[in-house]
Amino acid sequence: MFQNLAKAGRYLGQTARLMVGVPDYDTYVQHMRLKHPDKPYMTYEEFFRERQEARYGGKNGGRCC
Repeated sequence: MFQNLAKAGRYLGQTARLMVGVPDYDTYVQHMRLKHPDKPYMTYEEFFRERQEARYGGKNGGRCC
């Protein structure tokens, strides 16, 4: 019972983060470990910053706000 609730909570949390544009770091790390084990992966802070810049234009997009 508690395992099902915990699993549902993880899915709901992931869905909520994706809906507001916050990607899932754990999914990224799992992907990197499985598909690119020879490459280093970003820290959470690096990942979050890179995703924000990709979404909102950051330093390469030229937008001010």
